[in-house]
Amino acid sequence: MDESSNSPAHVSLATAQVCDPAVLAIDVGGANIKGADGLGWVTNQPFELWRHWDHLPTTLAGIAKTCSPRRIVATMTGEIADCYPSRCAGVRHITASLQAAAQECKPHAELGIYLLDGRIVSPAEAIAKPLAAAASNWHAVARLAAALTATSRAMLIDIGSTTTDIVAICDGIPSPLASDDVGRMATGELVYTGVERTPVAAIVRSLPLAGSRRPIASELYAQSRDVWMLLEGIPPDPQSYDTADGGPATPAAARVRLARMLLANPDSFSVTEAIAAAEWCAKAQCRQVARAMARVARSTGWQPTSVVLSGHGMCLGRRALAALGWPVTIVSLADSLGCNVSRAAPAHALAMIARGILA
Repeated sequence: MDESSNSPAHVSLATAQVCDPAVLAIDVGGANIKGADGLGWVTNQPFELWRHWDHLPTTLAGIAKTCSPRRIVATMTGEIADCYPSRCAGVRHITASLQAAAQECKPHAELGIYLLDGRIVSPAEAIAKPLAAAASNWHAVARLAAALTATSRAMLIDIGSTTTDIVAICDGIPSPLASDDVGRMATGELVYTGVERTPVAAIVRSLPLAGSRRPIASELYAQSRDVWMLLEGIPPDPQSYDTADGGPATPAAARVRLARMLLANPDSFSVTEAIAAAEWCAKAQCRQVARAMARVARSTGWQPTSVVLSGHGMCLGRRALAALGWPVTIVSLADSLGCNVSRAAPAHALAMIARGILA
């Protein structure tokens, strides 16, 4: 059951509030940069790090200047982007870019980097311990999830554009089975599937068409964003062209992209057929996430009584929970804190930690 009503699907890129200058938290991902002040202001800026890594310092400086913060705290996942020769190199470059952004603030902002052990440390320490700073944002969200559930056995399901994070929470404390991404993928706590950027060819190997299952092209013709737009799980964005073919993020264009997966003529591929193909993909993603959740539960030795859903992929999270049939209380970050904050949950949680609001 839900603790509150279903949340609306639409997520805007920023709130109408003004950023409080005491703290600005930044989450540097490979495809998006998210910022928050921990008090309700958030922003989400699409940024293809693997293509524009050299523009990262100026992009971060632009975000910082909108807040003029006295303190910047940061977490990251973008260090895995293939513009970097290694994760360590990625951490060094992202940290240096954050330092440059902090120096652009008037007066200069203090900079801290979040580590996997829950500490906010100096840039020098983060650079000295790069793998402790790499992919640390899930840990901050887990601390927020722990604060929002009163049960002794809970689980965080955070689904974004690219990945799904699953974290067990025991007696109000995040209790991961592994800490780094290599280990978390091995335990099922990190699932490389999301509701926007996952290629359809990575989700399924066939799709239904004309009463039979047909093989699909091993091409980047369509992504999970097309799937969930057609199923109305995430909203269209006609102004966004961050799609497989560079076309608009609309259901009509999504139908054309799914037709290409089957090498079908878009004119003869109906909306009904497109929705059936999308449903097939959604069910495959649902099974993948549900299996991972069940695996984490088996490894911890207990089934959660409460599940915290976070990120803008809650449509997928709800399906996975329904497939498992767990009798759990669902805590939705979108319902508790708002859709904007839910999408930028790592940055929001980190800002709360830096302010001392969140333990």
